[in-house]
Amino acid sequence: MNMFTHPSLSILAVIDEDNSSLSPFFFYLQSISHVQLTVKRQIPADLSPYDVILTANTTDLCEGCDNLNRFVFAGGGWLGLVHLSDKRLPEIFGAQTQPVGPLGELRVLFDDSNHAIAKRLPEGIYLKGLYHCFEKIAGDAEIILYADWHYNHSPVFISRSVDDGKVACTTLQAYDDPVFQQILYRLLRHLAGQGDDNQTLGVGLLGYAPSVGKVHGLGADAAPGLTLRATCDLNPECLEQALRDFPELRTYESAEDLANDSSVDVVIISTAPNSHARLAVQMMTAGKHVVCEKPLAINLDETAAMVAMAEKQGVHLSCHQNRRWDVDYLAIKHALQDGLIGDLFYLETFVGGFQHPCGYWHSHDEISGGLAYDWGAHYLDWIVSLVPDRVKTVISTSQKRVWHDVTNADQERIQIRFAGGQEAEFIHSDIAAVRKPKWYLLGTQGAIIGHWKDVAEYEIDPDLYFEQHTIPATEIPADLTLYRRHHSGQIVTQNLAIPKRQHYLFHQNIADHLLTGEPLVAPLEHSVRVVAILEAAAKSAASGGTLEVLDG
Repeated sequence: MNMFTHPSLSILAVIDEDNSSLSPFFFYLQSISHVQLTVKRQIPADLSPYDVILTANTTDLCEGCDNLNRFVFAGGGWLGLVHLSDKRLPEIFGAQTQPVGPLGELRVLFDDSNHAIAKRLPEGIYLKGLYHCFEKIAGDAEIILYADWHYNHSPVFISRSVDDGKVACTTLQAYDDPVFQQILYRLLRHLAGQGDDNQTLGVGLLGYAPSVGKVHGLGADAAPGLTLRATCDLNPECLEQALRDFPELRTYESAEDLANDSSVDVVIISTAPNSHARLAVQMMTAGKHVVCEKPLAINLDETAAMVAMAEKQGVHLSCHQNRRWDVDYLAIKHALQDGLIGDLFYLETFVGGFQHPCGYWHSHDEISGGLAYDWGAHYLDWIVSLVPDRVKTVISTSQKRVWHDVTNADQERIQIRFAGGQEAEFIHSDIAAVRKPKWYLLGTQGAIIGHWKDVAEYEIDPDLYFEQHTIPATEIPADLTLYRRHHSGQIVTQNLAIPKRQHYLFHQNIADHLLTGEPLVAPLEHSVRVVAILEAAAKSAASGGTLEVLDG
């Protein structure tokens, strides 16, 4: 699904036949709709169809690169990759390689942390590879990245303007690293004359529940390229809270007034699910990009109308799937990518406990969609991300036995079968006196289980001795254990490595996508697929657990 488009970027990659190390980066480029990647073994005579040329073994081109030089002089871009060679680089790069050093983990940093390419990226990253630096020859060569080596700043990525074009070269080869992929993509845009975008997008919040509105406001302000400008809510008390949180905000009492605010480019909708589609269409009709709280909508008729309006207006539409950055999910995703349990074929997730549902709209199915539409919008998003095959069938059952003052079910169970034969199950229960594990995954070579952790903090009180503060279990990463079958036949276990928790990465990814065209971590088609599962599950549960067949 591609509604909001960036200028096309045509890249010619010239690589050796046996060079597979670039495959992860090429896969990343191919996930970007406006990038046209062509791979050839030799440099063609006619380079006019391309914006940028990427050469793998650039030191082999020191002789006979006149065609590439003319391409650059005329305004083209050339990114030269150096693969552990001490041969001379073409003079046009304004730098030469130094001897290859040892293998290790390199601490790599931006020479200028305020460089346009560095926006919303960490100032420093750790990359595996052989140490290999440049000596800068031309005075106008610009160091983009350096390696911190023996207390020296050793250049490993250099760029230079040459006549009407630009060149850049690097010795780094961690092509599977997500941040380095972003850097390479941004350099390619820069070489094509597309990379220096200082645009700032104004953000408006439609619906300001204190628990959600403040997070979106802080997220927008934490992402360079986004700035919070306005909010809208029907409740005056919510608007008063918004002004306490962000005193410079403009406030509106009607969605129409927010839609007419020309300083707002992106609207984040945080209202009840049964209003998402109507308000999203209204905002997109006014030319606004839209990010919608989960779930994207109640049913596929609504998502179809939303997608159609986004396509008609040429604006962005996506869903707030911030749980893609939960560190236990990321640990599982990395374990699957590393092949630690082989091919995943079975997955269970669970959320819940035994407590009275809240008294807000979340507990009433005509407004919320139903019990599974709340946490299920996140957990099913995890499932469709970890099992990317087409969803084939859905079966759901529900229980209504205890909480009769609300209209949601007390428990819902959704079973999914995929086109590749994989199976997944999600349960949300408000009547579970004992919780199931949060995660349970089976693969062809092992398994992963993730147990809930209950965390409480105690504060000394001079009168009452102490106060207890409990952190919701849903906000604490699960305790993940990996089980693998050893060649001896024994099952060995280990704790999974958990990534460092970071904040507001969803909002940074939205800025990356809107401003530089980088891929969404949670693409719209996944959010639509989640709605398809939820709608099919609701039909199945209403009919006593019938098998619902999905088209895709």
